[in-house]
Amino acid sequence: MIPTPFYSHISDEDFLSIYEPSEDTFLLIDTLEKEQHILKSQKPLICLEVGSGSGVVITFLAKITENKSFYIATDINLNACICSKKTGHENNVYVETHCDSFASSMMQRLQGNIDILLFNPPYVLTPSEEIGKKDISAAWAGGKDGREVIDKFLPQAINLLSPAGFFYIVLIKENKPYEIISFMHDNGFHGEVVAERKSGPENLLVIKFSRS
Repeated sequence: MIPTPFYSHISDEDFLSIYEPSEDTFLLIDTLEKEQHILKSQKPLICLEVGSGSGVVITFLAKITENKSFYIATDINLNACICSKKTGHENNVYVETHCDSFASSMMQRLQGNIDILLFNPPYVLTPSEEIGKKDISAAWAGGKDGREVIDKFLPQAINLLSPAGFFYIVLIKENKPYEIISFMHDNGFHGEVVAERKSGPENLLVIKFSRS
């Protein structure tokens, strides 16, 4: 069993402005651990987490891939980028961080080159006007059906993923995950639910996509 990365350097005050690791975080970590043999055998060159928050997930991915890849984390929240980099450093992992909306500023550089792509998106159903802020609400406000941020990112995900790459995304049932699987299928991807967990009122799941 691979331990969760150390993150006690992140203070309670920090967690007022960034997303604290929660059940969805740990579900994604558990999924990556379950898939570690597949991920290691792929020998990924570049790994990207979009919306990295505390940096715990991208750092955990580095641990299970033996710190042999180039790890990038993006977040729209500057404090999250700072904490992600620090989490990597505290766990002996170099994480390149970018304060960015998804990976928009790096599309030309990264297109078709991401071997492992991770996204624990803002999936909570909220009014649309709550979307796009650069504070803690960016970590959870998902708009109509919790899908507005997710739907904006999917075209980027399609362009970012390498031919043999894997894309893991956390969703809840209210996000209509099978609509997302259908959309990705229409764009040449196979999708499958690889993990599920009930957390309070939320039915969490992780979907894994790869090119068909």
